[in-house]
Amino acid sequence: MPGETNLNTLLKNMTPVLNDGDYVYCAISDVGTIDIKEIIGLFKEEEATTVILKKEIADQLHLKYEYVAAWITLTIHSSLAATGLTAAFANALAAEDISCNVVAAYYHDHIFVAKEDAARAMEALKKLAER
Repeated sequence: MPGETNLNTLLKNMTPVLNDGDYVYCAISDVGTIDIKEIIGLFKEEEATTVILKKEIADQLHLKYEYVAAWITLTIHSSLAATGLTAAFANALAAEDISCNVVAAYYHDHIFVAKEDAARAMEALKKLAER
């Protein structure tokens, strides 16, 4: 089944879920040093490969990080071609002075916010869905 593209449907049914745990972004030079099963997200950039991991895994591997995040998943199956969803939730979070880092995957959008902002971010996203 293809993902949803209608913005109103996406917003009404996005159903944010706060995943358990603390998550970090690490820049590494050799992705082969990490078990692929431990990687939440990965993106190769010119300078390094960015991996998103559970904080305890990064700590076990003695990896450096500067940002501890909470991970929110929007559970609606959004199309990669959908227009406006990222802008809508980013604006709702910005209105609450909450920074967000977004990963669009095949089925869902994933939002990483500072750990201390998790509860406020969930509230802002739920309010957005109720509009």
